[in-house]
Amino acid sequence: MKGGSLLKPAILNVGIYLFLKFVLPLFTAPLPASLIFLYVALTATGIVIFATLSGQSTEAFFGPITRFLSGEGQAGVMKMARLLVLVLFPLLVGWQTYSSTAPSEVPPAENRTIHPAPPGEFVGLSNPIPNTPENVMAGKGLYAAFCSPCHGGNFDGKGPASKGFNPPPANFSDPTTIAMLQESYLFWRIKKGGVGLSIEGMPWKSAMPRWEVELKDEQIWKIIMGEYDGAHQKPRTWE
Repeated sequence: MKGGSLLKPAILNVGIYLFLKFVLPLFTAPLPASLIFLYVALTATGIVIFATLSGQSTEAFFGPITRFLSGEGQAGVMKMARLLVLVLFPLLVGWQTYSSTAPSEVPPAENRTIHPAPPGEFVGLSNPIPNTPENVMAGKGLYAAFCSPCHGGNFDGKGPASKGFNPPPANFSDPTTIAMLQESYLFWRIKKGGVGLSIEGMPWKSAMPRWEVELKDEQIWKIIMGEYDGAHQKPRTWE
């Protein structure tokens, strides 16, 4: 923070945002905006903590901000810039608040279905793992390790990480979720994650990770059995 420079912290925050928004989705599912801004806020918090470790660093960091807002020793261009900030910032906050709460009749950019059709190679697959108490218990164990942080230990979509996602993780105990789906659909979603969604899954693509690298097909099928049993649901079958 030497010389009261705020350039490095600003560059770091912008770099974190650009990485999470544009670079990370190239390797995994896109992060929801709420989670991106959470990481940016944590980065800013860390910068402030570092900048206040001593009186000298505190003055170097906050001094320029305080002098800018108070107008101390300012003239000409800086005085005009201060006036613009003090006028435009409240207007920006008001506009953002209004735009996020005002009802809109504009449809999404693309049609969306809650349960988009899986690719052809996943259609009609049946669970090859015998539905035994041992396999169901093994599936619940894998679920606890890989799925419960988001979908919850009670299969209700209320895991400790669920609040960071929009749309939220599915509530498997709800009869309108996995009870309406075949096991082959769940196999596709677990294996390919949000990045495997077809075009009709837009514009609210899920942040569901793809587990095809970490989990074998046999383990995925066991997780599916554990999910249905734990949520007290049965998979949809052909009549």
